[in-house]
Amino acid sequence: MAYKDLREFLELLESEKQLVRIKDEVMPEPDISAIGRSAPNMESAPAVFIEKIKGYKNPLVLNVHGSWQNHALMLNMPKDTPVKDQFFRLKELWEQYPVKPVWVDKKDAPVKEVIIEDDINLFDVLPLFRINEFDAGFYLSKALIVSRDPNRPDNYDEQNVGIYRIQVKGKDKVAIQPLPFHDIAVHFKNAEEKNERLPIAICLGNDPVLSFMASTPIAYVQSEYDFAGALKGEPIELIKAENSNLDIPARSEVILEGYIEPRVREIEGPFGEFPGSYSGSRLQPIVKITKITHRTNPIFENLYLGMPWTEIDYLMALNTSIPLYDQIKRDFPEVQAVNAMYTHGIGAIVSTKSRFGGYGKAVAMRLLSTPHGMSYTKIVIIVDEFVDPFNLEQVMWALTTRVRPDKDVFKVPYAPGMPLDPSSEPAGMHTKLVIDATTPVAPDFGRDTELLETPIGTEKWSEILRNLIKEGGNK
Repeated sequence: MAYKDLREFLELLESEKQLVRIKDEVMPEPDISAIGRSAPNMESAPAVFIEKIKGYKNPLVLNVHGSWQNHALMLNMPKDTPVKDQFFRLKELWEQYPVKPVWVDKKDAPVKEVIIEDDINLFDVLPLFRINEFDAGFYLSKALIVSRDPNRPDNYDEQNVGIYRIQVKGKDKVAIQPLPFHDIAVHFKNAEEKNERLPIAICLGNDPVLSFMASTPIAYVQSEYDFAGALKGEPIELIKAENSNLDIPARSEVILEGYIEPRVREIEGPFGEFPGSYSGSRLQPIVKITKITHRTNPIFENLYLGMPWTEIDYLMALNTSIPLYDQIKRDFPEVQAVNAMYTHGIGAIVSTKSRFGGYGKAVAMRLLSTPHGMSYTKIVIIVDEFVDPFNLEQVMWALTTRVRPDKDVFKVPYAPGMPLDPSSEPAGMHTKLVIDATTPVAPDFGRDTELLETPIGTEKWSEILRNLIKEGGNK
């Protein structure tokens, strides 16, 4: 792999003209939020490295995953690789799971270069800022949270590495949002039943593949570290935390160690969330920070969230699509591809061959019964196998020419839903919508139709035309 950690990936992005530096001093608010909004609006959507922030001593980077170009470079592919090709490359790498990590000595772990045990103050280390104007405070929106099940503390496979939103509540105190379907919620529930503190590690500024896997809906007993190794083609380097048996990335920029207090809740939120609207305020668990370790001159990486598309929509796109594809294809081998890139899979498009009449509807219901589809997916569109689900023009063609509204559209009322989806009512419940845009096959039937074929030689002439454009249009 062309990089080993965030710093080396930033060097790669810069060499590929996918990173810009802001050298002049900026204000924490509103400059950083505006920069986070502006970067994904640009054609190349580069990462942005901010060197000087008024009132703080350490730099910040935004939009590291925020374009398909950066996404391709993360997968060690040319930056102009089409999205569908990235999907199938990711699928190939997925098959290499697991690649076990290696544990390095403390002297070889950059994240141990500085250790803070006394007078902990997050503001001394992190250039904190409100991501959106009406957020309740400063948020860590791209941190990996590591935890273990207190009932099986030695079980490596059940160790969880996930991204959950974190609100800074004080110089050494934060709040965390573990929703009931998150793995960390299982760990915390088991700890609270014993009235025990749950040790956690909050990891900031990570190898982009680790952030990618921490936001991926994999099985409870699968390891994010082992998947990250598979995607990189080499083991992830880990080291033990200072105050617990948690395994943490040795090359992160900053680690906040601490514990979740049992049976303690404080108001958290509102926060501008991934559906493009503010969440409400809720009572959430509290984390006490007891130790900070970090690299020299640490880089704070954070995530801007706004009206889609922003960085989070690239970060939680293909890594949502691949697990759903795997789970459906096991039972429905005719499935060709899954595009669950829209609002973390609230909307999903599946292409499939139809084995018999009504097959597309059965595929949709299978998707809605997967662990991620059950709680997140609200709208499912099924298209024929020759329709590219990543090509919205083709999907719209299927909707306009294949759907019979009286036969191919149905609802599943009062089903599990994503509470952050503002249309779920009550929060966490919604009605599912299925649109079957496949061509009817027996015993179903529709009007006879014959598809227009692609002219012979199209592929050859497409390449000729592309080359002519590169050469200046043959002027």
